[in-house]
Amino acid sequence: MQIREATDADWASIWPFFHAITAAGETFTYPTDVDEPTGRAMWMVRAPGRVVVAVDEDGTVLGTANMYANKMGPGAHIASGSFMVAPEHSGHGVGRALCTYLLAWAREHGFRGVQFNAVAASNTRAVGLYESLGFEVMTTIPEGFHHPTLGYVGLHIMYQRLV
Repeated sequence: MQIREATDADWASIWPFFHAITAAGETFTYPTDVDEPTGRAMWMVRAPGRVVVAVDEDGTVLGTANMYANKMGPGAHIASGSFMVAPEHSGHGVGRALCTYLLAWAREHGFRGVQFNAVAASNTRAVGLYESLGFEVMTTIPEGFHHPTLGYVGLHIMYQRLV
């Protein structure tokens, strides 16, 4: 697996799983009816942020991540980002590789920490992955995420200090 900067041409491979994941409404705080142009604008952040794809040896896009300063101005020293893995490639280390990449990117760019603003507590695979990479749940907003089948569940704010 290789992680490289995403190009505009990669969006055609990202959109199908981006759309399926957001439509399911189980993990992201994105609208479940997001259309393609809006989804692209939300995901494909511009510099100084970064969007990457994880690809296999054939160039198939396995997953993607975006990364950026969590806030502007006095909050710009904390990074954030999001990850999506194509469901057919889940469980093969793609998410771990993308998150590890984000941590290295954040360190390289002088960020003091990485904050994930909205991790559904019901997304136990992601929570476990992030914790295994050194993130902590800083707080949980009770009933902060409306899961389509589980109802209202907690929404974690997770953080890892880098310095």
